[in-house]
Amino acid sequence: MSTPVRNPGRRRPTLDRPALVALLLGVAGVGYRLVLTLFTLPTSNSDEATFGLAALHIATGHERPVFLYGQRYMGMLESYLAAPLVGLAGPSWPVLRLPVLALYAVFLWLTYRLTRRLFSPWLATFVVGLLALGSERVVRDQLTVVGGRPEVKPAVVAMLLIAVALGERRVRHRWLATGVFGLLAGLALWSDWLIVPYLAVAGVVLVWAAPRDLVGWPGALLVAGFLLGVAPMIKDNVDAPPGQDSLSVFREISTRAGATPSWPERVRGGLLEGVPLAGGLCPATGCTRWQEWFALLYPVLLVAAAVLGLVAYRRATGGTRIRAVAQLALVAGAALTLLGYVRSPLSATEPLGNARYLSVLQISLPVVLWPLWLAAAHAWRGTAGAAARIGGAAAGLVLAALTAATVAATVAFVADAPSRRAEERQSRELAEAVRRAGLHEVYGDYWTCNRLIFNTGESVVCGVLDGALTPGQNRYPAYWKQVGRAARPGYVLAVGSPAELGLRLRLAQADAAVVAEVGGYRVYHPEIAVRPWR
Repeated sequence: MSTPVRNPGRRRPTLDRPALVALLLGVAGVGYRLVLTLFTLPTSNSDEATFGLAALHIATGHERPVFLYGQRYMGMLESYLAAPLVGLAGPSWPVLRLPVLALYAVFLWLTYRLTRRLFSPWLATFVVGLLALGSERVVRDQLTVVGGRPEVKPAVVAMLLIAVALGERRVRHRWLATGVFGLLAGLALWSDWLIVPYLAVAGVVLVWAAPRDLVGWPGALLVAGFLLGVAPMIKDNVDAPPGQDSLSVFREISTRAGATPSWPERVRGGLLEGVPLAGGLCPATGCTRWQEWFALLYPVLLVAAAVLGLVAYRRATGGTRIRAVAQLALVAGAALTLLGYVRSPLSATEPLGNARYLSVLQISLPVVLWPLWLAAAHAWRGTAGAAARIGGAAAGLVLAALTAATVAATVAFVADAPSRRAEERQSRELAEAVRRAGLHEVYGDYWTCNRLIFNTGESVVCGVLDGALTPGQNRYPAYWKQVGRAARPGYVLAVGSPAELGLRLRLAQADAAVVAEVGGYRVYHPEIAVRPWR
C-alpha cells in the first residue's frame, strides 16, 4: 500500500489560540443570525419589502433600479445581490436576507484580520465576540435588507486592509489592489452616502501608504475602479430632472423645515442614546439613564485612542508607521460620523429610529476599545506600579461591563422573540386572508402595502393611503395606478385607525363590507370604490 509523501517545504496554516477562539465565536455569531434569518427576526416591514420587490423585478428582467423606489440616494446593491436567489426560490424573507447574512460573516472576518494587524490577536478575538452578540437594533441593521449598512462596513474594512498591506509592501499585484480599492469605494458611495467620512479617511491612508502607486497604471485603475462602482449613480444623476439629483435630494432631506432642536437635545439624542443603541447595549425601546454610561465614555476613548495613535506614529519607523496611520483613520472616521449625526436635527427628533445611522461605528470598535485593552493588559505585567494596576483593573471592569450589557440586550431580544414571531405570522395570515377574499387590488397604509405585496408575490397590489384616505407615500407608482384602475378595490386598514374610521363613515353598510379581520386589521370589499381624492 502506498503512503502519501509529505512535502517538507510546505507547511499547512495552523490557527493559534486567539484565532481558534475567534473562529468559534464567529461561527456562533453567524449561527445565531442564521436562526434569526430563518425565523424572519427581526420582523419585516414595508421598507424592506420595497427592496425585496426590486429584487423580484431585477430577477424577472422588468427593471434595473439604481436607487430605492421613491428616492434617489439609497443604492440598490442589496437587491441585486438577492435577485438571483429571489428569482430561483420566489419571494421569501429568509431568501431575501441570506446575502446580507453573508456580508455580516465577511465583515466579521475582515474586522478580525484588521484588528489583529493593527492591535493585538486577543483584542481581535474580543471584538469578534462582541460583534457576535446582537440586540434587536444591531441585528436589524445587520440582517434586514434596507440598504447601505450591511455592505459598506466590510467594504471600508477591506479598503483599510488593502492600504495597510500596500504600505507594508505585502502585495504582489499592487495595481490590482488599487483597482479593487477604487471599486469598493465606488460601490460603497453608491450604496450609502453616510459612509463618506470613512471613505475619506481610508483614502488618506491609501495616499500615505502608497503615494507612488497612485501615479501611472495603478492610479488609472484606482480611478477606473471607482468610476465603475459609482457608475449607476452617475448615470442616474445625469438623467435626473433638475432638483432630483442625489445631492439635491439629500440636501433637502438634511435641511427639511421644522423645529430646530437645541444642541443639548442633539447631544442627548445623538450621543447619549444613539451610541449605546447602535452599539447593542440597549433594547430597541430606548436606553435608561444607567445604560448611557458608555456614551459618556465614548468621546474620552476616542481622544485616548488618538493619543495612542500619535505616540505609535512617532515611535514607529519606515513602513511600520502605516499601522498607526490606520489607527488614527479609525478614530477620525468615528469622530466625523458621530459629529455629522449630532449636527443633524434627526438625532434629536427621533433618536430611537435614527440610531441606525450610527451602525457604521462598528468599524471603529477595535480602536475605541484599544485604550481599555492596553490598560487592562499592562496591569498584569509584573513591572506595573500601583497606579497602573488600579487603572488596569478599572479598564477591565469597563470591558466586563460592556460585555455584560451586550449579553443582557441580546438575551432580552431573544426572550421577546415569540411575540415578534406572532406579529410576523399575523402579517402572513393577513396576506392569505386577502388572497382568500379574491382581492387583487387593495388600498392600505404605508406599513401595510409593500409588505402585503411581497408576502403575496405581487398577486395582490396595494396603493398607499394616509389617515385622511388621500394618496400617501407610494414608492412604486405602477402599483398605485393599477389599484386606481380597479372598479372595486379592497381596503386593508388597521382597526380603529383614522383611515378605517373615515372609510366606515363613507360606507352605508360598513359591517357588511368586511370580508376578513386578522391581527388587528380589517379587510373591506365594498360594492363601490371609495376614492375621496377624485
